[in-house]
Amino acid sequence: MTQECCTENKEIMILACSGASNLGQLANQAAVELTRERFGRMSCLAAVGAHLKTFVQSAQNASHLIAVDGCPVGCARHMLEHVGIRTQSYVVLYDLGIEKNMDTNLEQSDLEKVKAAITESFNGHTVAVAVNPGPSRSCCG
Repeated sequence: MTQECCTENKEIMILACSGASNLGQLANQAAVELTRERFGRMSCLAAVGAHLKTFVQSAQNASHLIAVDGCPVGCARHMLEHVGIRTQSYVVLYDLGIEKNMDTNLEQSDLEKVKAAITESFNGHTVAVAVNPGPSRSCCG
């Protein structure tokens, strides 16, 4: 049973900041690319924050939820907390050493660093990744 649960077919939902800085755009672009690469699937954080029932339920029912914030303001985390959702993994790009600025021309090296941090947060690594403590809804967590 445990082996079945911990396979790569597990549903991973990524809810990412898409703020007006380089960090917000990096979070969003990483979620887009990881969805294309079939690591997980991106969903609409704004819809969750707006309390749209189907989006909130989808986030609540995800096998593993990864929240990605660009900066320490923590908009994604706050939106999820506001609707009573706890994440299994939480990544803050600012903690990866990427400086926040208003330049939306993204560096490929920063994007790769962000994608690696998101995938590592799922695999249980904690290097430069803030993993949310607390009970996990996942059998593997």
